[in-house]
Amino acid sequence: MKRIDTTLPGVWVIEPTVWRDERGFFFESYQEMKFAELGIRERFVQDNHAKSVIGTLRGLHYQIARPQAKLCRVVQGAVLDVVVDVRHGSPTFGQHAVEVLSAENLHMVYVPPGFAHGYAVLTETAEFLYKCSDFYSPQHERGVLWSDPLLAIDWRISSPILSPKDRLHLPLAEIPANQLPLYMAD
Repeated sequence: MKRIDTTLPGVWVIEPTVWRDERGFFFESYQEMKFAELGIRERFVQDNHAKSVIGTLRGLHYQIARPQAKLCRVVQGAVLDVVVDVRHGSPTFGQHAVEVLSAENLHMVYVPPGFAHGYAVLTETAEFLYKCSDFYSPQHERGVLWSDPLLAIDWRISSPILSPKDRLHLPLAEIPANQLPLYMAD
């Protein structure tokens, strides 16, 4: 298993060790001790599984007061996974990292607490799985507008399918500081 740094400190791509033969493949999608060796020490308390059609865009989501770390992967299809630093006061505030996650490459993305996360479906359908370090808390859920021009994210889709709530998110510059996670220097 290998950890690959992205442009955002603490956001990592995880490349698992995969054993392949004529029967198919096998890999450990999560093993607490091996992930701890890579620097991922959160206790994950919730697993989520979403299936979406091509052109679906989910995000950019985060939680205040109960921030979640996420460990994301795709088991069918492919998505463009996007992570944005929305921590107020962070030196990388407003910057983003992208990675294609697919059933073929088996890569995972680790999203630390305090970052917004979203993805766009690039194939006819995709099944997206992610572990969370805290429970979903609707009263603490927040979001950033997917098409924020200052973020300038190339989602690789032109007319996304969005949920009603994702259409209503504000651009990052319009979100009050008390509605953003706070950057805590290491």
